[in-house]
Amino acid sequence: MIYDLRIMIAGALVTLVPQLLAASADPNQKSEIINHKLEEVAAASTLQVHLPREVTVQGRLLTLGQVSVVRGDPALVATAAQIGLGQLSMPGQKAILDRPTILSRLASQGIPAAQVRLTGAEAVTVHRFQKTISAEEFIEMGKTFLRQHPPGPSISAMIPTVKPKELVLPGQVADLQVTPRYIRTAARGYVAVQIVVTGDGKECGVREIPFRLKYQGHRVVTVKEIPEGTALTAENVKIETVESDQPEPANWKPPYGLVAVRKLAADTEVRGDMTNTAESPVVVLRNEAVVIRIQRPELVVTAMGIALQEARAGEYVKVRNADSSRVVLCKVNADGTVEPML
Repeated sequence: MIYDLRIMIAGALVTLVPQLLAASADPNQKSEIINHKLEEVAAASTLQVHLPREVTVQGRLLTLGQVSVVRGDPALVATAAQIGLGQLSMPGQKAILDRPTILSRLASQGIPAAQVRLTGAEAVTVHRFQKTISAEEFIEMGKTFLRQHPPGPSISAMIPTVKPKELVLPGQVADLQVTPRYIRTAARGYVAVQIVVTGDGKECGVREIPFRLKYQGHRVVTVKEIPEGTALTAENVKIETVESDQPEPANWKPPYGLVAVRKLAADTEVRGDMTNTAESPVVVLRNEAVVIRIQRPELVVTAMGIALQEARAGEYVKVRNADSSRVVLCKVNADGTVEPML
């Protein structure tokens, strides 16, 4: 709520008229009345916020009314006291709120800095009074730790499989610390977090929480019928994002170029056993004459031979030299020539 100081002054002056008329014979008294009323108007339009050096609050959500003493017009105070200043989400956590932060939050709610008078400390340190740590808080601590130290890539969800017991703290604890760490688990797709709670340097309790992990991955689905022997392309399959219990291989890529080993109906999820790599064509036939070629810098030697088996480019084939009848092992080139493996 923004108060218009000019309207308030005008209203105050209206109320002054009868008094001014009555005091018109005494200029000094008239001046005193005006100054007093103007001071009252200015005080009513100013929000006074006093910051203590430290404060302890109940609950997680912080408001201006919790961390400071707010005075002024009742309606303005009611609005300002409810302004949120963040939250203390972790047991033992503290917040330091300085004057610029508070002025910024007030301005965001329509109360400009010119309308605020700050007194007290330059910053207030806020602690949370806490007697117990709930199961939900332990779980959130575990999730926060996993987000900050992910056990693997592309984790989309962390599901606790055990609800830990709440921890009742012994009396008033001034220095509360929580320390999460990984512990071993034999189950694949699971991870466990141990949380140690200490108060004033002494261990208060330990909780262990196993989490089932979900991973973000992909699946390939046909968008129309794919005949056997047809290569997969962006036109006949689509890639969908899904959750999985296991992480996706780091080298995963769309299976474009793979060939269907059987007919695939539309809306079928394509699995690994449904496709194969496309085979290169046979370039050397059995009992066919081939050119044996040895190529080196500034030197090319060729001879004729007979292939003793068929082969594709990149494969190895036995070749009988036509002149010496010697059988040598050769690598097949893409142009159909063969190179002896010397």
